[in-house]
Amino acid sequence: MTAEHAQDQPELWLFGYGSLIWKPPPHFDQRIPGYIKGYVRRFWQDHRGTPEAPGRVVTLIERGFWKTLGDTQNPPENDLVWGVAYHIIPEKVEEVREYLDIREINGYSIQYTPFVPAEEGIPEQTCLVYIGMPDNPQFLGALQPQVVAEKINESIGPSGENREYLLQLDEALQTLSPDSHDEHISDLARRVRSMTPPTRSTHHRRLSKTGLQRVSSTEEQEEVEKTA
Repeated sequence: MTAEHAQDQPELWLFGYGSLIWKPPPHFDQRIPGYIKGYVRRFWQDHRGTPEAPGRVVTLIERGFWKTLGDTQNPPENDLVWGVAYHIIPEKVEEVREYLDIREINGYSIQYTPFVPAEEGIPEQTCLVYIGMPDNPQFLGALQPQVVAEKINESIGPSGENREYLLQLDEALQTLSPDSHDEHISDLARRVRSMTPPTRSTHHRRLSKTGLQRVSSTEEQEEVEKTA
């Protein structure tokens, strides 16, 4: 389905595979665990923290292209990426799209993909999904897992520690389905849990260097974080 055709549809389904799993968008009336096919999820997007201490967030890579990147980590057993589909209340679609364009700016592009619900009997949907395409400036390519884990552990932005993003994603994925395990995420989480977290003083020093302040609302956090 083309983007133009999907945008003409009266309803919006949104697929979340990162922070959207545990930090949902506003104005949804259905939340359905499930998966999309043909992608590999990797922490290869430079998209969190501060300019002096950029962190890492997940993006999706088309599996055929991913095979050309020389990833040293064991390949996924299949091409399923588990996450959550949200149905947005129709009269709030425009408002939610504006919110998401702020939340997912700085490297992410809108794509559309079929979504398969985990529960049998629920129909498949075409979902909007934000993906950091390989040609965006924040895409870093194949990285060694230990290097990624160390960067995640040390990076602190205005909305908190980058390690929190990883650990929350790891925990959230385990709640979706008995089959929703992602070894890339779990491996990084194991590595980070074995490291010493950044100290509070380190956190304050980094924020003060950039002039950024911790903010309270989800919208403010995401907007500051993505434009840092």
